[in-house]
Amino acid sequence: MKILVAIKRVVDYAVKIRTLNVKMSMNPFCEIALEEALRIKQSGLASEVVAVSMGPSQCVDTLRTGLAMGADRGIHVESTAALYPLTVAKLLKALVDVEKPGVIILGKQAIDDDCNQTGQMVAGIVRCLA
Repeated sequence: MKILVAIKRVVDYAVKIRTLNVKMSMNPFCEIALEEALRIKQSGLASEVVAVSMGPSQCVDTLRTGLAMGADRGIHVESTAALYPLTVAKLLKALVDVEKPGVIILGKQAIDDDCNQTGQMVAGIVRCLA
């Protein structure tokens, strides 16, 4: 079974926000999701963990963090436009069609906008179109 984990690049929660040179890191809830996917793989229930990040080219650094944590592969969907939850859900649906994962794991919410929408949208889109 393949596990697809979406990870988001956000302002690091441990630093004070400044206008220039802001440190970015993986969303803490996405980090928890990736850790859980790695636990599932370690228990033998999954064969591969694929980390996915969407956004500008700097998201590759976040993917590298995911790979360093133990993900098998990373997929970067490059976009310079603003990515809203429905757009991300549709992009994840397209990746599901290509990758055919057994499980998709997303973090509970994002710390930058405090939203909790993408997971529910992905569940609705994947179920309705499957």
